[in-house]
Amino acid sequence: MSLPLHRRSFLQSAAAGSAVLTVPGVLAGCVDAQRRGVPTSPATAVTATPPANPFDAWYGIDETAVRRAMTALASRGADHADIYFQHSRSNSVSYQDGIIARAYSNVTQGVGMRVVIGERVGYAYTEELTPEALERTAKSAALFAQGSPVAPPESFAAVGRPDRYALEVPWSEVGVDQKLPLIEKVATMAAASDPAVEKVSVHWSDGEERILVATLDGKLVSDARPMTRLRISLTAKKNGQTQSGGSNLAARDGIGFYTDERLRTVVEEARERTMVLFDARRPRAGELPVVLAAGASGILLHEAIGHGMEADFNRKNTSIYSEMIGKKIAPDFVTIVDDGTLDKERGALNVDDEGNEAQRTVLVDRGVLVSYLHDGISARHYGVEPTGSGRRESYRHAPLPRMRATYMENGPHTREEIIASVKNGIIAETFTNGQVQIGAGDYTFYIKNGWLIEDGKVTAPIKDTNIIGNGPETLRAVTMAANDSKLDTGGWTCGKDGQGVPVSQGLPTVLVSKMNVGGENRA
Repeated sequence: MSLPLHRRSFLQSAAAGSAVLTVPGVLAGCVDAQRRGVPTSPATAVTATPPANPFDAWYGIDETAVRRAMTALASRGADHADIYFQHSRSNSVSYQDGIIARAYSNVTQGVGMRVVIGERVGYAYTEELTPEALERTAKSAALFAQGSPVAPPESFAAVGRPDRYALEVPWSEVGVDQKLPLIEKVATMAAASDPAVEKVSVHWSDGEERILVATLDGKLVSDARPMTRLRISLTAKKNGQTQSGGSNLAARDGIGFYTDERLRTVVEEARERTMVLFDARRPRAGELPVVLAAGASGILLHEAIGHGMEADFNRKNTSIYSEMIGKKIAPDFVTIVDDGTLDKERGALNVDDEGNEAQRTVLVDRGVLVSYLHDGISARHYGVEPTGSGRRESYRHAPLPRMRATYMENGPHTREEIIASVKNGIIAETFTNGQVQIGAGDYTFYIKNGWLIEDGKVTAPIKDTNIIGNGPETLRAVTMAANDSKLDTGGWTCGKDGQGVPVSQGLPTVLVSKMNVGGENRA
């Protein structure tokens, strides 16, 4: 289900990235390519399956052009410099009321240039992929520097990388004739899932992105990144009430991801999340124990805790965790991980957007904060290695330390034990709107689906409920964690400093001893 943005770019379910077709760049590239006997028209460059290195094959950006741009980029001094090429295509279909309401394809292409001196950054980008444009852009990025020229590498060496999301059939070879039957199938299943369902909306997206990163120390790193997402939304009417809900799937995978079992599951989740609201009521307001359900409750971990562990906030002393490395911040059974190595997961990466291999990074080890998430700048500041967490939305942006797939590992309890231990409380199952103050970790989240716990038993669904708290305090107030940790399969996109990147998140069933719960004030 989609989550509206609030005072900060709140975590939302959204298709990966925005995209713009820059016609002059495509035309220029195709003219160069035509001379070499490859794509001969803008349409071909937009629709053809990308080669391993489209920047060379289509636009003539060979190693000589990259070295010349790097020379200009480091011409006024640099501690680090990099050139980030991007070519991505996405397709989207919206299906409503039995018809295709909207369908479109987008192309994004360009190159970003970065010079780093200490913690200062000069950045410039262009959508024009020609050797001449690269040099002009590099000189613009270098303008802020005042030092002596740094020699570029004699040559660039291609660096190997893992292969966590290779596709047998790339999305560029999957036609609309293969996608529409799946979209129509899931829409038909959803419409027939309950007599009360009045409206069904299905949104489909797929895409592929090619990147190439060249660095001042001579590395040349490439990656090919697929993505797909299916979102279903239902509106139902019953006894004069109208309720809505939904569910979604996302992965760095191909069309084979959409098995019959997955389609049935996403329809059933959407139906359950919608229909249960007709019987839901508001819980009693006040300070209550809250059980965070396994999976989607990872949004709380991501937003209220994970952002505070991104190294830039700590380097600038704006995070509550700035002086807490090596200190106890949670119970012994709590281990929190941010992992870029999970095959075909939405938040997975082979390499980050600085060309560093993605890693599995333990942030909290048995209750102790042991690491932040580092990009190159913060790693140099702290004297550690990057964690493969330097990410950017597109070539228009410099990279920042960002999460990938953030989750808490299994605890020693069971879900049944946790629920039985609660006399009066609630289960928070799925979330929608929220606000978070990253530095302090204060948050408010609205619970879309949840349940009442009375005398150790789940008794009734709840609605119109919010929880209010502080991330670090909530972490300390975790008293039980189950052995059922799982990642949510939804299409989450994390917003930070105006940039959105795809992420995953998860949690086991967790008991927080007390939270402020907004509900009814009863006498």
